[in-house]
Amino acid sequence: MQLEITRLSDERDAEACATLMSQSEPWLTLGRSYGTSLRIIQDPTREVYVARDGAGLAGFLILCMIGAFVGYIQTVAVWPDRRGHGLGSRLVDFAERRILAEYPNVFMCVSSFNLGARRLYDRLGYQVIGELTNYIVQGHSEILLRKTTGPLNTI
Repeated sequence: MQLEITRLSDERDAEACATLMSQSEPWLTLGRSYGTSLRIIQDPTREVYVARDGAGLAGFLILCMIGAFVGYIQTVAVWPDRRGHGLGSRLVDFAERRILAEYPNVFMCVSSFNLGARRLYDRLGYQVIGELTNYIVQGHSEILLRKTTGPLNTI
Protein backbone atom coordinates (compact mmCIF):
# COMPACT_ATOMS: atom_id res chain seq x y z
CA MET A 1 0.00 0.00 0.00
CA GLN A 2 1.38 3.39 -0.99
CA LEU A 3 1.68 5.84 1.89
CA GLU A 4 2.96 9.41 1.70
CA ILE A 5 3.99 11.10 4.96
CA THR A 6 4.47 14.88 4.84
CA ARG A 7 4.62 17.78 7.28
CA LEU A 8 1.21 19.19 8.20
CA SER A 9 0.67 22.42 6.28
CA ASP A 10 -3.08 22.70 5.73
CA GLU A 11 -5.71 23.92 8.20
CA ARG A 12 -8.28 21.46 6.83
CA ASP A 13 -5.87 18.61 7.55
CA ALA A 14 -5.33 19.95 11.09
CA GLU A 15 -9.11 19.95 11.61
CA ALA A 16 -9.40 16.41 10.23
CA CYS A 17 -6.63 15.24 12.59
CA ALA A 18 -8.41 16.88 15.56
CA THR A 19 -11.61 15.12 14.55
CA LEU A 20 -9.80 11.77 14.43
CA MET A 21 -8.38 12.32 17.92
CA SER A 22 -11.61 13.49 19.48
CA GLN A 23 -13.79 10.76 17.96
CA SER A 24 -11.72 7.59 18.42
CA GLU A 25 -9.86 5.56 21.00
CA PRO A 26 -7.77 5.96 23.01
CA TRP A 27 -8.63 9.66 23.13
CA LEU A 28 -12.32 9.07 23.87
CA THR A 29 -11.41 7.27 27.10
CA LEU A 30 -8.81 9.95 27.85
CA GLY A 31 -11.49 12.64 27.48
CA ARG A 32 -9.76 14.52 24.67
CA SER A 33 -12.10 17.11 23.14
CA TYR A 34 -11.95 18.45 19.61
CA GLY A 35 -10.76 21.87 20.85
CA THR A 36 -7.98 20.39 22.96
CA SER A 37 -6.95 18.11 20.11
CA LEU A 38 -6.78 21.03 17.68
CA ARG A 39 -4.66 23.09 20.12
CA ILE A 40 -2.21 20.19 20.47
CA ILE A 41 -1.99 19.76 16.70
CA GLN A 42 -1.43 23.49 16.19
CA ASP A 43 1.22 23.75 18.94
CA PRO A 44 4.21 25.41 17.23
CA THR A 45 6.65 23.45 19.40
CA ARG A 46 5.48 20.17 17.85
CA GLU A 47 6.20 18.54 14.51
CA VAL A 48 3.02 17.16 12.96
CA TYR A 49 3.11 14.80 9.98
CA VAL A 50 0.12 13.54 8.01
CA ALA A 51 -0.09 10.20 6.23
CA ARG A 52 -2.04 9.83 3.01
CA ASP A 53 -2.91 6.63 1.22
CA GLY A 54 -4.96 6.12 -1.94
CA ALA A 55 -8.16 7.03 -0.08
CA GLY A 56 -6.85 10.27 1.44
CA LEU A 57 -5.80 11.23 4.95
CA ALA A 58 -5.13 7.94 6.76
CA GLY A 59 -3.53 9.15 9.98
CA PHE A 60 -1.00 11.45 11.55
CA LEU A 61 1.91 11.70 13.93
CA ILE A 62 2.98 14.33 16.49
CA LEU A 63 6.63 14.56 17.58
CA CYS A 64 8.25 16.60 20.33
CA MET A 65 11.88 17.34 19.57
CA ILE A 66 12.54 19.54 22.63
CA GLY A 67 12.45 19.07 26.38
CA ALA A 68 13.46 16.43 28.90
CA PHE A 69 12.33 13.54 26.72
CA VAL A 70 13.63 14.88 23.43
CA GLY A 71 12.57 12.53 20.68
CA TYR A 72 9.10 11.93 22.09
CA ILE A 73 6.35 10.48 19.92
CA GLN A 74 3.35 12.29 21.39
CA THR A 75 0.69 10.86 19.10
CA VAL A 76 0.26 8.10 16.54
CA ALA A 77 -3.23 8.17 15.09
CA VAL A 78 -4.84 6.09 12.35
CA TRP A 79 -8.49 6.27 11.32
CA PRO A 80 -10.29 3.26 12.87
CA ASP A 81 -11.32 1.86 9.46
CA ARG A 82 -7.67 1.89 8.34
CA ARG A 83 -6.20 0.19 11.43
CA GLY A 84 -4.74 -3.29 11.20
CA HIS A 85 -3.04 -2.70 7.84
CA GLY A 86 0.42 -1.62 9.01
CA LEU A 87 -0.13 2.16 8.91
CA GLY A 88 0.70 2.60 12.59
CA SER A 89 3.94 0.66 12.15
CA ARG A 90 4.87 2.80 9.18
CA LEU A 91 4.16 6.01 11.08
CA VAL A 92 6.30 4.82 14.00
CA ASP A 93 9.09 3.84 11.57
CA PHE A 94 8.95 7.34 10.06
CA ALA A 95 9.10 8.89 13.56
CA GLU A 96 12.04 6.70 14.55
CA ARG A 97 14.02 7.65 11.45
CA ARG A 98 13.31 11.35 12.09
CA ILE A 99 14.27 11.17 15.78
CA LEU A 100 17.25 8.80 15.52
CA ALA A 101 18.82 11.04 12.86
CA GLU A 102 19.46 13.51 15.71
CA TYR A 103 19.07 11.69 19.03
CA PRO A 104 19.72 8.14 20.29
CA ASN A 105 16.41 7.69 22.12
CA VAL A 106 12.78 7.46 21.07
CA PHE A 107 10.19 7.86 23.82
CA MET A 108 6.42 7.48 23.88
CA CYS A 109 3.59 6.76 26.28
CA VAL A 110 0.81 4.27 25.72
CA SER A 111 -2.37 4.05 27.76
CA SER A 112 -2.66 0.94 29.92
CA PHE A 113 -6.05 0.09 28.36
CA ASN A 114 -4.78 0.42 24.76
CA LEU A 115 -3.84 -3.24 24.37
CA GLY A 116 -3.49 -3.22 20.58
CA ALA A 117 -1.00 -0.34 20.68
CA ARG A 118 0.88 -1.94 23.54
CA ARG A 119 1.30 -5.15 21.51
CA LEU A 120 2.47 -3.13 18.50
CA TYR A 121 5.07 -1.16 20.44
CA ASP A 122 6.35 -4.32 22.12
CA ARG A 123 6.68 -5.98 18.71
CA LEU A 124 8.56 -2.90 17.45
CA GLY A 125 11.15 -3.26 20.21
CA TYR A 126 10.02 -0.66 22.77
CA GLN A 127 10.81 -1.32 26.41
CA VAL A 128 8.73 -0.24 29.38
CA ILE A 129 10.73 2.20 31.50
CA GLY A 130 8.03 3.58 33.78
CA GLU A 131 4.38 3.87 34.63
CA LEU A 132 2.45 7.03 35.41
CA THR A 133 -0.57 5.85 37.39
CA ASN A 134 -3.78 7.89 37.17
CA TYR A 135 -1.87 10.43 35.08
CA ILE A 136 -4.54 11.51 32.58
CA VAL A 137 -7.66 9.75 33.85
CA GLN A 138 -8.46 7.96 37.08
CA GLY A 139 -8.03 4.20 36.91
CA HIS A 140 -5.66 4.11 33.94
CA SER A 141 -1.92 4.50 33.62
CA GLU A 142 0.29 5.93 30.95
CA ILE A 143 3.18 3.57 30.32
CA LEU A 144 6.44 5.25 29.34
CA LEU A 145 8.32 3.40 26.59
CA ARG A 146 11.79 3.81 25.14
CA LYS A 147 13.71 2.51 22.17
CA THR A 148 17.39 3.40 22.22
CA THR A 149 20.63 3.18 20.31
CA GLY A 150 22.63 4.55 23.30
CA PRO A 151 22.83 7.28 25.91
CA LEU A 152 22.41 10.98 25.13
CA ASN A 153 26.08 11.74 25.75
CA THR A 154 27.02 9.79 22.61
CA ILE A 155 25.73 12.54 20.30
